[in-house]
Amino acid sequence: MIAVEQTKGVKVDVKTIDGKKMTPQAATEPVGSALRIAPGFTATTVDDDAGIETTLGAVYDADEGRYIVSTIVNRGIRKGFDEIAIRHTAPQAILQAAIPHCVSVRLEHGWFTVAELSATEGRIIPEWLAAEVVKRGSKTDRMEVIQILYGASALAGLPPTKFVQVELGVPHRTASDWIGKARSAGYLKGMSYSAGRQADD
Repeated sequence: MIAVEQTKGVKVDVKTIDGKKMTPQAATEPVGSALRIAPGFTATTVDDDAGIETTLGAVYDADEGRYIVSTIVNRGIRKGFDEIAIRHTAPQAILQAAIPHCVSVRLEHGWFTVAELSATEGRIIPEWLAAEVVKRGSKTDRMEVIQILYGASALAGLPPTKFVQVELGVPHRTASDWIGKARSAGYLKGMSYSAGRQADD
């Protein structure tokens, strides 16, 4: 599944490593030319049906170019919680839901998290911006959007080409071409996707 599908309905409380609220200012590590990321985070979600709270900790690994999960803690929050459900907690979905809160983008009026820019649940780029960039976006605007989408997906360990394809509604070949151009232009420095080294880098 693609991240936009997996994260629907996954509500996370994202904090910095030292337990403070995640803000654009907490993203202190530069990645690429217009992105900053938090060096690490904790994300907590509650499954009311199962009675389980899951907290995931992750840190950014510069060599891997993405966040690596360091801890997962499951806790029963009521009597008679479903112990079997612990086996089915979804750390990847929690990670994917948390990443947009940890990636900040520099825009005209300052720094904003990708989560703050998301106008529609389950999307990283608002539909109006995606349509504008696909239809007649300037080369710079398009490359910056590709940087945001590639960064958000690669940092979460997701296939970026498929992610760009879904977010922008373009064919796979177009998404791959735009990613290649963004990489050649230096927009994707410090970001890489290597999970299984799939063809759709």
